Amino acid sequence: MTDTTPAPAPLPATVEDDHHGDIRVELVGEQGETLVVSGEGIPRVVLTRAPGAEVDDHILIGTRDPRLLTLTVDGRDATIKPGKGKLRRRSYRVDVRCAGTAYRLVPDSIPSSRLIRNGKHIGDFSSVGGDRRVIAEWRDGAVVEPADAAIGYALAAAFGTGGQPMWMMAIETVSEFLP
Repeated sequence: MTDTTPAPAPLPATVEDDHHGDIRVELVGEQGETLVVSGEGIPRVVLTRAPGAEVDDHILIGTRDPRLLTLTVDGRDATIKPGKGKLRRRSYRVDVRCAGTAYRLVPDSIPSSRLIRNGKHIGDFSSVGGDRRVIAEWRDGAVVEPADAAIGYALAAAFGTGGQPMWMMAIETVSEFLP
């Protein structure tokens, strides 16, 4: 007899942010289709994958297709446009437009990505292995609003951070064809 009981939902990850206190990152839903970021000092961010969407196991939220994703920040709709995630490191960027503010999370090294608000670099994020544990390091002198933190944590958890440079990926590709 096969057990059809759904696996228990993973426990939420909680991190302590230097500026905004405890931030909770949680994956919810029967198929992990919703990522929720919340905390006392930040607005609630909800990123949801469309029902029935094909899931890519390498992405915590399951897809980079903007047509299959909805994002709300403190109950208000926001626009999200992940890059396609191909060869170039920058293709893994994720753009968000929320309440007139433009955000971009873009890989800048192997382990981390930078968060840019309206063209200004305000912080660096790292998240390894899709475990929802995100580390943020805010730039000295940057004014970091609660929405900045909430959106940064959500994007880093949902899509991961960092990326290999193109030359490194090219070497790996070539080495796969060598005996």
